[in-house]
Amino acid sequence: MQTNELVAFVVDKVDDMKARDIVTLDVRGKSSVTEFMVICSGTSSRHAKSIAGYLAQEVKKQGVQPLGIEGEASGEWVLLDLDSVVVHVMQEESRHFYQLEKLWGG
Repeated sequence: MQTNELVAFVVDKVDDMKARDIVTLDVRGKSSVTEFMVICSGTSSRHAKSIAGYLAQEVKKQGVQPLGIEGEASGEWVLLDLDSVVVHVMQEESRHFYQLEKLWGG
């Protein structure tokens, strides 16, 4: 799956799970780790974990193996590393505190 297709797939799947405030950031030239970040919010730790778990399951069905998943235990901030796309599923408090869009977007 090409990077742009993967970004669109990720956005579609997190939207399926009712993730809020979905933002895609192009970080090519800003990050040596990934090309795109998708940031979204869950309404609770259970919701954030469910979004991340569903996404991991769906990308595997497409032949994309996550390189890592972090933060599942707490659900405050779950990160899925899909190589060229890193997905951040955050609760509102964490998202507001870390302000990844501001950090990476500008």
